[in-house]
This record gives sequence, C-alpha cells and structure tokens, in this order.
Amino acid sequence: MRSRSNSGVKLDNYARIVQQTILQHQDPVTGLLPGSTDQPDAWVRDNVYSIVSVWALSLAYRKNADRDEDKAKAYELEQSVVKLMRGVLQCIMRQLDKVEKFKYSRSTKDSLHAKYNTRTCATVVGDDQWGHLQVDATSLFLLFLAQMTASGLHIIYTQDEVDVVQNLMFYIEAAYKVADYGMWERGDKTNQGITEINASSIGTAKAALEALDELNLFGAKGGPGSVVHALADDIQHCQSILTSMLPRASISKEVDAGVLAILTYPAFAVEDISIVNMTKEEIISKLQGRYGCCRFLRDGHKTPREDPNRLYYESAELKLFENIECEWPLFWTYLILDGIFSNSHEQVQEYQEALEAILIKQKDGIRLLPELYSVPPDKVEEEYMNPHSVERTPMGKCPLKWGQSLYILGKLLSEGFLAPGEIDPLNRRFSTIPKPDVVVQVSILAETDEIKELLMKNGINVETVADIHPIHVQPSRVLSHIYARLGRNPRLGLTGRPYRRIGVLGTSKFYIIRNTIFAFTPQFIDHKQFYLALDNKMIVEMLRNEIAYLSSRWRITGRPTVTFPISQTMLTEDRTDLDPAVIATLKKLQDGYYGGARTQTGKLSEFLTTSCCAHLSFLDGKGSGSMGQHGDHYDDDDDDDGDGYVHELRCDDEADDLAQYLDHLLAHSAPKKSKRQAGGLGRFKAVATKTKEMVSLMNKAQDLNIQNVNMYLPSKLFRSCQPSLNLNLPDPSKPQETQGSEVSITVESGIPRDESGAIDYNALVQLLKDTKNLQDQADILYVLFKDKGMEWDTQLQGKGSTVRTLLSELYEKAGDLKHWGLIRMISGILKKKVEELDSACSDLLAHQKHLTVGLPPEPREKTITAPIPPDQLATLIDEASDNNISVAILTQEIMVYLAMSIRTQPSLFSEMFRLRIGLIIQVMATELAQSLNCSGEEATESLMSLSPSELKNLLHHILSGKEFGVQRSVREADAGVSPAISIHHLGNTGATKSERAGISKLKSDMKMGVRAQSLDVENIESGRYRLPFVESLDVPESFPVSKDTKHGQWLRRRRLDGALNRVPVGFYQKVWKILQKCHGLSIEGFVLPSSTTREMTPGEIKFSVHVETVLNRVPQPEYRQLLVEAILVLTMLADVDIPSIGSIIHVEKIVHQANDMFYKDQKDLGAEEHILEKDPSTGVCRLLYDSAPSGRFGSMTYLTKAVAVYVQDFLPSGACAVQ
Repeated sequence: MRSRSNSGVKLDNYARIVQQTILQHQDPVTGLLPGSTDQPDAWVRDNVYSIVSVWALSLAYRKNADRDEDKAKAYELEQSVVKLMRGVLQCIMRQLDKVEKFKYSRSTKDSLHAKYNTRTCATVVGDDQWGHLQVDATSLFLLFLAQMTASGLHIIYTQDEVDVVQNLMFYIEAAYKVADYGMWERGDKTNQGITEINASSIGTAKAALEALDELNLFGAKGGPGSVVHALADDIQHCQSILTSMLPRASISKEVDAGVLAILTYPAFAVEDISIVNMTKEEIISKLQGRYGCCRFLRDGHKTPREDPNRLYYESAELKLFENIECEWPLFWTYLILDGIFSNSHEQVQEYQEALEAILIKQKDGIRLLPELYSVPPDKVEEEYMNPHSVERTPMGKCPLKWGQSLYILGKLLSEGFLAPGEIDPLNRRFSTIPKPDVVVQVSILAETDEIKELLMKNGINVETVADIHPIHVQPSRVLSHIYARLGRNPRLGLTGRPYRRIGVLGTSKFYIIRNTIFAFTPQFIDHKQFYLALDNKMIVEMLRNEIAYLSSRWRITGRPTVTFPISQTMLTEDRTDLDPAVIATLKKLQDGYYGGARTQTGKLSEFLTTSCCAHLSFLDGKGSGSMGQHGDHYDDDDDDDGDGYVHELRCDDEADDLAQYLDHLLAHSAPKKSKRQAGGLGRFKAVATKTKEMVSLMNKAQDLNIQNVNMYLPSKLFRSCQPSLNLNLPDPSKPQETQGSEVSITVESGIPRDESGAIDYNALVQLLKDTKNLQDQADILYVLFKDKGMEWDTQLQGKGSTVRTLLSELYEKAGDLKHWGLIRMISGILKKKVEELDSACSDLLAHQKHLTVGLPPEPREKTITAPIPPDQLATLIDEASDNNISVAILTQEIMVYLAMSIRTQPSLFSEMFRLRIGLIIQVMATELAQSLNCSGEEATESLMSLSPSELKNLLHHILSGKEFGVQRSVREADAGVSPAISIHHLGNTGATKSERAGISKLKSDMKMGVRAQSLDVENIESGRYRLPFVESLDVPESFPVSKDTKHGQWLRRRRLDGALNRVPVGFYQKVWKILQKCHGLSIEGFVLPSSTTREMTPGEIKFSVHVETVLNRVPQPEYRQLLVEAILVLTMLADVDIPSIGSIIHVEKIVHQANDMFYKDQKDLGAEEHILEKDPSTGVCRLLYDSAPSGRFGSMTYLTKAVAVYVQDFLPSGACAVQ
C-alpha cells in the first residue's frame, strides 16, 4: 500500500476539522445545519456559507486523490453538500405561495422566511415576528446553486424544481427596488424593524441572476427545457444602483463590512475596480480593529451598553455604542479570500497571521473562529477614551460556522489544494476586468415601400418589414407577453414572470421561438399610449440614450442589435420627405459613431451571425414535464412547420391570446405550400380567406394591446385610415393663417347662452361643428367635459359621438400637427398615463432620491419615499397638482425625463437627495418668463407648448448647473411665421457661444400655438373658457431684463440651486459638526436639534435627508439658498477650538442681520429706493439675492459679519476667530 502523501495527510486533517465543526451537526433527515446548541433553527444564509467549505474540500479530495478511498471521501462530501442544498430547497418549496405573492406585492408579509426548523423544514416564527425579508439570503442560495451545478453537482432533480428556481429568480430580480432587512436582519440600524435598500442584497441578487442566466440546471445531461433565463435589464439596474450607492451600504449605514461579500468572493458583483477599492478602504479605515471589523458604525449588538431586555434602540442611544462596537473576526476571512483572488500575497499573509492570533485553540488542536469580540463591562470607559486599547473577550457562537467555513476555504486555497477557478467555475472573479468596446448594430426597417423609396433618395438603403422574411419583427410588448409564460407551473400554483416592460438590453437580442427567429423593436417606439413618441426629436433622443446605454452596459456574448423601424409618423407634415431630425440621425448612425458609441448599420440577416441569440424553448410546447402533458391539442402533422400550438397551459386568456397570435403569425406569413388540411390547425386554416386571416390576426393583436399593428405585419391590407368622426379638421397642406382669422369670430361671440342665461349646450355643439380651429374645438370640448362628463353624447354624427371619442380624435389630429399645448391638455383630460411612470419613479427611488410632487409648502407638496402602484401614483400626482391638468401632466413627463437622465448621467444628481418636481416646473416657467420678458401666464403656456425634446433639453440645462440663455427667434416655419425659442450656453463673458462662434448650439423651435399670430383683444377677454393651463404657475416677479446679461444672474443661480436642493460638497458633514457645538439650528421656526447627531453619523444619507427636510420648509428657493450660505459660514466655526457656540442658533436672524447691514451700506452709497426693493414674503432685499457671494458687497461678506456679531459672546476673548 502506498504511504499517504504529505498533502493527503493535511487534507485528512482539514476533513477532521470540517467533520467536528460543521458536518457532525448536520441533521440526518433534512440535511440542514442548526445555528448553535442554544439556537437550534437553521438560517438560510449560515447554512449556505457553512457548506461551502465541505464543497471545497470535496473538490480538493477529487483533485488530490492518492487512493480510491479519497475518491469515495470526495463523493461522500459532495452528497452532504447536495443534501443541505436540497434541504434549503425543500424549505422554500413549502412556501411557494409566498414566492407567488411576493412577485407582485414585494411586501415584507409575503417574503420567504429567513430561518426554518432544522428537523422538519417547517417555519419557526410568524411572518411578522422576524425580519424575514432578506433578499441576499435567497440570492446567496441561488448563486451557490449555480456555481455547484457548474462544478458538476446534481442538485435539481425534476422539471418542477427547475420552475421553482426560475420563479425564485423572479423573486429576486427586482432587488434593486426592494427595501429589505439585509444581512444583519435589522434593516435600519436603530433596529426598529424599518426596511431599507441594502447594497449587499442588491449585489448578491445581481450575482445570482448573472450566474444562473442561460444555465442548464440538469448540468451536462439536461436538454433545452431545464435552462433558466434572467433578464439583462434587471441585472444592469442592480449594477447602476450599486454604482450610485457605494461606498454607502444603505440609507442609515454609511459603511458596512457585510458589503465585502459583494466586493470579493462569493459575489464579485461590482464591475468598477475603483469603486471596489474605495469601498474596501472605507471599511478598513472606519471599521477595522484588533480582533476583526465592526459590522457598521454604532452597532449595539452584544455590547455591554446594550439593554438585553428589548429588541429596539432609542434613537439618541446609538451614540453610546460609538467606539465600543463588537469586532467580528469573520470579516478577516473575506479579506483573506480577497487577497487570494486578487493575487496579493502580502494581504493574505497579514490577515492570516492576525486571524491565527485570535482563534480559540481547543485541546484536540482544532482552532475555532468565535462570532465576535466584545469589550468587558468594566473596561468600557477606558475603551471610550482610547479606542482599540483594551483586551476584548470572545462572545456569541463558537465557532461561528459561517466564519469557520470561510476560514477553511481560505486555508485550502492559500495552501494550493484548490485553484480559484475551481470554486468559481462560472468565472465571477473576472468581473472587474475591463471589457472590450461594444459595437452596437442598428438595423433600420421601413414600414412601407414608399418610406423605403424616400430613404433611398437620401442615400440610405434599407429593407421593409416584408423583405426580411423569415425573420419576424414584433413590438417589445409581445416579448413581455412571451416572458410572462416563463416558469409557469399550474401544479405548483406558479404563474411565471409578472407582465413588465422589457428594457433595451432585452430587445437587442434575436430570439428563437418555435424554430423561428424573432427580432423585437425597442420599448420607446412602442409608446403609442403616450405622446412622447409623437415628437421625432424625442424618439431620436431616446434612441441616442439607448445606444449609449447599450454600449456602456452590454455584458453578453455577441453584439447588441437594435431594430429601428421608420414609420409614417416620422415623415414631414406633407408626407414628401422624412423629418430632418430622423434623416440626420440615420446619417450619423451610418458614419459609425453616434451618442458616444460605436455603431454599425446593416440588414438584420447580416447581423444574425454576430448578434446575441437566445433560445426560448419554453414556448415550444413539446418540452418535458409540465409542458408536455397537454400535447393532444395539436396534430403531429402540423409539427414540422414549427406551428405547434402553445395552448397547453390554460391559466388565463392572456396566454391563449399570445399562443393564437404566434400561431397565426407563423401560419400566415410563411410562403404557402400545398398541404392537406388536417388536425387541430384546420379550424384556423381551412376555409379562411387571406382577408379573414388578417382580420383575426389583427383582433388577436388588439387583445395583446399591440398598437400600430400594420407596422409589424407584412401585408398591404389595412393601410386605409379609420373612418373619421368628421370633426371639421383643418387641412394641414393649406397655410394656417386662414384658421387664425376664424378664431376671433367664434371666440368673440363668447359661450352661447339661452334666455335664462345658462349655457346652451346644443348651440355649443353646433359651434363645435362649424369652427375649424383646433384650439377652439378643444376649449368647447373642455367645457362639455367639465359640465356634462366624458360619456355625454353630442349627437354630432347621430349616436356614439361622445365627448371622449371626440377628444380622442382631436388628440390624434393635434398629434399630427404637433400642437404640443393641446396634446398635453387633452392627454391630461383623458387621463392618459405615461407607461413608464411607476418604473421611472422606482428608478429614482432606487438611486436613493426621494421625490416630491406638487408645489410647496407641505400639505400640498407630497413626498414619495417608497415605490407605489401606478394608479395610486397617478392619483397622488393629481391631488398634489390641485387638479390643475397642466401641472399633473408636466409632473409625469418630468419624472420620466429625470429617470432617463439618472440612468445615463447619475453624476448630475450628486448631493441632491430629494427631487422636488413642483419647484422644478416653477423654475422652468420662471426661466421662460425672465428670458422672454413675459407674464407668468404666458410663460406657463410657453412651457406647455414646448415639444417633449425641448422640455427635456431645458430640464437638462437646469440640472447641469451651467449658465444658459433662452431667446425668442422669429424664423420662417412651415406654418407661417411663428415665434420660436432657442436654448444656448452662455460663455464666460456672458455673450452666447453662438454670438462668438456664429453657430447656434441648439436650434430648437417652440411653436407658440397655431393662434399665436392673431390674438385679438376680445380673444383674451373672453378667456373665461380658455384652456385650463392658464391657471398659471405662481411665477415670481422677475427683474426688468436689461441688456447686461450679468444682471439677475446670481438670483437665478440661487433660485435654481434652491429648487434642486443643490448644496456644496461636504455640506451635510459640516452641519453635523456644527450641531455638536450647539443645541440646534432653527430655520423659520423649525428646529434641527443636536440630538440627531446622537443617532446618525455624519456620512449617512438619512442625516442628509433629515437636514434637507428642515430646509425644505422654506418655500422660496432663493431664500432657502441664502440660508444654506449662512449655515456654511457658521460651519467654519466648527473647526475653531471652542466648546460651544450657544444654545439654539436662529439662522434666519443671521440672514436678516446681514440684509440690514447690506441695506444700510447701499443706502449710504446713495442707492435709490426702487433698487433696494424688498421681497414682501421674506423682507430680504432683492439686490442681495442677486449679489455674488464674494467681493466687498458680496453676500458672504455680510453673512460672515452677521455671524461674527451673532456668536461673539461665545468666542474666546482677545482672539478674533472669524476673520
């Protein structure tokens, strides 16, 4: 017999350690591991981490096998791993009803439990008696399930279990917007059961989704039916939220050592190496001690100052735990693994030596890793005075199986028994390696042959929808319906993926469905519900955003392919050419560089070989398990066409619609072969004529809510437009001044009334019939809607001409004429919702931004701090807008633009924690009022008449903080002369760039409405039934605009910064310091008490939001900004060596004192009274709002003097502290 090699002996020693510390506790029936002797429950997270060392050891035995017993040992260890993983799966499968509910509710009541009964897999505590919602625990289980399956273990046995895993992926796919209790089961660090968004949960979920995507859960033996799918867009959402959060761990924890698990092994979730290093440095510098790392700052768990008789902490109590937090050796095991994976031998050695020194050695030589080290109760004062000086005692579980397991894993790797690639078979460790440049492939499709010819004229060669056979192009909505069937299993009560929109990463692949290749158009083209897609500049802008997003976020093998259809709406009004914006974009795309991304244009068929292609086999209807049991619905003869039915699962009609839609599509678009009519398909195929088939196909499409069907069906039928209700609509080809003249006739006469003075509605309807002016038609319909309601029948063409149908028709027409003011108003009356509204809202919230809608002050201004369902959101916006239609519709639009900007340029939003949409709208109107020198009412109307792309442009300029100007430019437009507006950057000199360079930066036209040319006096006077948006926004009075562009510049700057809550970098940390030296700051009667610093640390978002809330009580943005400047001057005192600067400091008194000094100085210099006019609401000179911060008469100069006067009693005598 060969003698045992040295490595074999060492491995046997590790096997003994694993047996004694972990495996001997494994339950023989369920395979689960209890927490410890006094905590007999099985925690999901601890179980998965604990078994990792057993898995690693089995791999090491298999690799270093000296003799057959070693192979047998390896198999035995592997089976222990499978047993435990299946035990956890059993626990989850008993709670599938929760998985199903949670996909829709995301509520803490419906979450999977975090711990189970070790002996029976049953639940141990009630749904509401524990912080169960821990997305990272479920994700960790899935991540290791993927890694272990990839290493060759067989954990999943049946198709039903595959469906369970697929549904668990849906359970975690929205992790980026789910507030949970996190790794420490506490949520907010006050331990009062408040959930929050945790970086560690998002990172683990991202890693699990990436690891499982396209993985075959049956391993090498599986077929296409056992493959699970993740959506790339959810993964990328998680990625962008992580990037924006780190190094912060959550709202209440500015740093958390648990984040190490997503920076290094096992998740490797962060792709930007600089963020990884920065976060690691934060953790080590703020949390590391002599015995490990603290979990987070002011963590009271098991400290001598913690009251063991109650679970929660009082807010002010957290300060007691500072500097005596328990230290956990566990985190050093992560740092050892990090050193191994990043190839840093010094780091491995340093932490291994430190760790060996604090392990607890037993009699039999086994070293145990304790849960934590705590300060002894009698040494607390000493530790407060000199942190990290006293000897600590081990407490809690010994060993902590989770830590012990990672310690053994680190030993196996560092001693060379395993290579990093063996315990990371899915190669997650390469996530930070820079990826090669992505080339975005764009295939341009023409909707009709006419459009194809127009494009040829412009030198752009494209195919039509009919040319690309056998590839099918469908709207992204169909893909959402298809994905909704994924993981559906009626026997287990699982309904598949909730119907949600699919982002651009999902629509940029080819899909093979029933042996047919499908391509999908991006979501933003599918916006027929809302008016953004009517603006071609906006479509082009969205295309640019999406292409930029693809080039930075695409992580999948193969190139992304965007299918961009050119439809009728992209033509100019007279249909003779394409919209110039669209032509310019197509030319840029052909040049190979667009929106900062490399692009390549070509035909879809040419891109098949280079693109990413996903095979969605779950729709084949011939799969195994739950799919194959209803095969009798179709006849075998039909199978070879790939038209097999998808009728098996009759969960709901939606699935059926989809199945029939696909059946029809595949049956009727293929070139016909002669074929006997047989079997199940006969009932659709037999006698139907071509037209009848097309009609039923159209109906199916209607059921699935697909708009603009003819774009996707290669047929010449149905090109005629629907019968109109014969409103007397203007002909777009005639010059439009003629309509202007008619306005005055109809409007002068006012609203027709009968003898009693009441409105004569029939005459009003007659008037509606006679007038040709769109604006007047809208006004009349608005009156009818207000008085008679939506469903009132005007009898305009006999029955059925309700106010609603007339409004919808007018909406279409206004859309054709691009009359934005009308479009917005009608879509407000018809309560059209932006499709993406709720996802836009959750995107902003997930980036830790709170939203407010409505204008301040508070009861009217409503704050949104957590995602809410779309209907409630729309209702909330209506309430906050005081039912002002224009404000409500603009609020929705701006929310969508903010979400678009935060996806592509998160840096615009740094140091802003609350986005106040009402104030942003007000500032936009103010900008227009000042630049165009017009009244608030006109400015509001101008704002409503901006096209979506111009509105987004204006918003972007306001956010970017650069100086810009808005000016009127009268130019020849197609529709006569209409005043337009252009936005341009201002250079350093105050002259516009266009004046300097002779090119205007952004030539954008803003048509001021068709009737802007011929406004008569009577016209305005009879404004009683003008449109509702003349309930204008309260625009503050502006300065008389003078030629000097510097005039009003600082006022405007302060107004923008105040409305956007923009403060200097580091402002909140400075406020925290100043609160340590006084009893509080009072702002307009609201006090920010110094006790907040006892709960919150300077860097946490929760503190910043708290300060912001107090500042937001001030309704005028420019006054709020002066208060911020005053606080900034005060914070300079925080660094002065004085113990206190008084009790409660009244900030507004400092501002008023500075204002009085300023007023006196200006008076003495002989300024006239009208220049020194005071703002009536605050009593501050308007000139002070507009003075630069620095300089002899600067605002800072006066504020500093005022602060010096205010606090002089507290300053040390003799020395002038504030200079």
